[in-house]
Amino acid sequence: MLGWVVTFLVIALIAGLLGFGGIAGASIEIAKIIFFIAIVLFLVSAVVGLARGRNRI
Repeated sequence: MLGWVVTFLVIALIAGLLGFGGIAGASIEIAKIIFFIAIVLFLVSAVVGLARGRNRI
């Protein structure tokens, strides 16, 4: 998922350098949304992992 964020950021940088402001802005917004979704999924995964605990042998 973070690979998609990097892809959209690269697209935004290239579009910004070439003068396509609308495409650059849209790519940045998509990258932000995907980044925050990835952060939320990570936090949910961490909380569930802590809640389940570890099996001790």
